[in-house]
Amino acid sequence: MYTTLVDPAFLRARLAELGGTGAALHDHRVEPDGRVSYRLRHGVEARNLPPAVRTLLGGDLTIDRAETWRPEPGGSYSGTVKVTIPGMPGDLGGKVRLTDTQDGSTQLLDGEVRIPIPLVGGKIEETVAGQISQLLDSEHNFAEKWLATHQA
Repeated sequence: MYTTLVDPAFLRARLAELGGTGAALHDHRVEPDGRVSYRLRHGVEARNLPPAVRTLLGGDLTIDRAETWRPEPGGSYSGTVKVTIPGMPGDLGGKVRLTDTQDGSTQLLDGEVRIPIPLVGGKIEETVAGQISQLLDSEHNFAEKWLATHQA
């Protein structure tokens, strides 16, 4: 599963299907110690955003996402995720862990959204968190389809 999650071909295919406006893989690095890092850009069209968020952004929502993964003893993997929205204060950050299970793998993301804008920050946090939750569900479904057709 890990090999798939950090594969540039998989990431590009996932972005092509799910990434929205301006989606791209901007960087992908594999370090000698096995650590992998990459940066992704996702887009959400303004018409899919609540009116208050659409007004504040003045257009589409762009989400920049940086992930770093590293192998851990025992065959598991851990990493970090940092999400920023260009032109908007705040961030989403979290830790991710991938472990083997008897039936496959489990990926756990523990993250937080923080948008410090008076009066509307909470609504934007709610919107961004909802969009990211939907995106993660879609990415999970995409990974299952990918693995069904790309495993050796």
